[in-house]
Amino acid sequence: MKSGSSWMKRGLVLAVGTICLAFAINMSAQVQTETATLPAGKASKEVQVERGEVVLVQGNDLIVKMEDGSIRHFPNVPESARVTVDGKQLGIHDLKPGMKLQRTITTTSTPQTIKTVKTVTGKVWNVMPPNSVTLTLEDGNNQTFKIPKNQKFNVNGQMVDAFGLRKGMIINATKIVEEPEIVVTQQKNVTGTMPTPAAEKKVAAAPPPPPPPADVAILIVMTEPSPPPATPAKLPKTASNLPLVGLLGLLCLSASLGVKFLRANLGL
Repeated sequence: MKSGSSWMKRGLVLAVGTICLAFAINMSAQVQTETATLPAGKASKEVQVERGEVVLVQGNDLIVKMEDGSIRHFPNVPESARVTVDGKQLGIHDLKPGMKLQRTITTTSTPQTIKTVKTVTGKVWNVMPPNSVTLTLEDGNNQTFKIPKNQKFNVNGQMVDAFGLRKGMIINATKIVEEPEIVVTQQKNVTGTMPTPAAEKKVAAAPPPPPPPADVAILIVMTEPSPPPATPAKLPKTASNLPLVGLLGLLCLSASLGVKFLRANLGL
């Protein structure tokens, strides 16, 4: 039962979605829309010129000293960028220190008007002035439209407002919307000149840029070996063996005298 109910719900959702899609396509087909772009005045141009001297080219990075003394860094200059020098097209890798560059930026602002015209034709089925009107379109379907402020309707060649509409009237409504806009475009042109011999000598005589900082060494904890155990210091030899020999001789003499004394007293 649950499976059958689930399939019924899915089928119902699919059917409703199909009907809504068809209705949306049908409604969009009844309203005719035309869009046109019209000029709205003269275009204005603004020209900006920047000048500088190449200081360093490293890979696709360009460093330029501008005319006012400031230093500008242009990172990741694309390979397709070109500079016109003496009639030749040079890329980023062809630039040399000392070359003079000039970039001209031309900004063009063109005013124009986007005109959108929407038209609809149908028979009045119901009207609620001044807010909305429901029309029966050519395919027999009814569609409700919101009436814009001051909207006029063409009824048999006469222009009437929402209060002049009656059920059964064949009307033709046109809505015109004009939106001003300004289209801005930019054109960039870069030219250059080769460095003069004096500039080349100056660049050659200039000290080379400092090398990049060396990698910082990683600190490693070093364990120092333990010192060997200290050996006892030997005392200097300052005495001789003669006193010891004399002492032994004295002891032997004393023992001999003692033995003689005992023999004399005991009558041995």
